[in-house]
Amino acid sequence: MNKIEDKAMLRLENVNKYFYRYTQDEQWAVRNLNLRILEGQFVTVVGSNGAGKTTLLNLISGSYLPDSGKIMINGKEVTHLQAYRRAPYIGRVFQNTFQGTAPSLTIEENLALAYLKGKRKSFRPAINEEMRKFFQEKLSDIGLGLEKRLRERVGLLSGGQRQALALVMAIFGRPKILLLDEHTANLDPKTGEKIMELTNKLIYENNLTALMVTHNLQDALKFGDRTLMMDEGEIVLDLAGDERHKMTIEELLERFSELRHKKFAEDRALLSS
Repeated sequence: MNKIEDKAMLRLENVNKYFYRYTQDEQWAVRNLNLRILEGQFVTVVGSNGAGKTTLLNLISGSYLPDSGKIMINGKEVTHLQAYRRAPYIGRVFQNTFQGTAPSLTIEENLALAYLKGKRKSFRPAINEEMRKFFQEKLSDIGLGLEKRLRERVGLLSGGQRQALALVMAIFGRPKILLLDEHTANLDPKTGEKIMELTNKLIYENNLTALMVTHNLQDALKFGDRTLMMDEGEIVLDLAGDERHKMTIEELLERFSELRHKKFAEDRALLSS
């Protein structure tokens, strides 16, 4: 095994996922996908609707199991592990600002559930003063005043406040991989910008390995250190280093258009042969 593989936090090898397998509606959601992500990398993922972006996150988290191929996290094969068995390795924030938190519970109860992930024995965990002080310290770092509202129900928070809380909860357990599934898509632009800055801060301060799916091409190139473009279940473009740094949104769209045109021409040639 070479040095790069030694440092790989995530490896996908020849992963395939079908929907409606063996029916007339069979659809190839992810095809022959190979991916290596190093420890500490922040990778953004873009692509049109149906490109396979969220399916990729679901395969990594265990929400979907692949039809073939291999998935490894931190050197451990997890290909056939269900989501609850991968939970200790994965932190995730969703597009829906209510998903990932319990609106009927208080802020401190939500934080306690995340803090005791994999250990809790009751739905509403006991919260002592030491734990409460720890929560206040963590929330004070994000600058939204939530540390003063620990006993308020999460359902009373704004969308941006809920996403900020979900981010803190997602990284409590020091996950091997943080998955961000269009987590600013339902926020207004100003709030989305604040949440992205917070996301970036938390990822780098905690040296997390992260994948972020986004439709915002500006965010995809501004944040992180690597950008993947997906189309029809495949990674068609992998940008990093100077190439990514110099890439503009217009150039990125042009590259995508060129790749699509080339693939269309290849598919037509195969059909006519």
